[in-house]
Amino acid sequence: MKTVSAPHSAQQLHAIDDDECRLFREAAELAGRKWTAAILLSLARGAERFSEIHASIEGISDRLLAARLRELETQGLVTRTVVPSTPVQIRYGLTPSGGELITILQPLVRWAKRSGAREAASEQEPAD
Repeated sequence: MKTVSAPHSAQQLHAIDDDECRLFREAAELAGRKWTAAILLSLARGAERFSEIHASIEGISDRLLAARLRELETQGLVTRTVVPSTPVQIRYGLTPSGGELITILQPLVRWAKRSGAREAASEQEPAD
């Protein structure tokens, strides 16, 4: 890709080559997968056990949570620690990369709040 002009401003974005574009797409798809942000946020808020994570995310099934945790572990965003006790305990946590992703997503949340606030305000304005 070459330099792109933003239609809403005169700002120029830096040149993005094909490899960077592919990496961006893969990262955005991972971060945007259903439940990923909720799981990472649950871990960031201190949940460690499967049951704690599950209880903090309304609507996620056990099976899907287990699959997504495995995926996030494979991607290096989540750690899984087996605590040798009776019964054996499994604890999850954020890796530094997972914590970084949560930090990176915060501006997106702020944007969504602003965007949502504008939409709600425009819906309440009387029509001429």
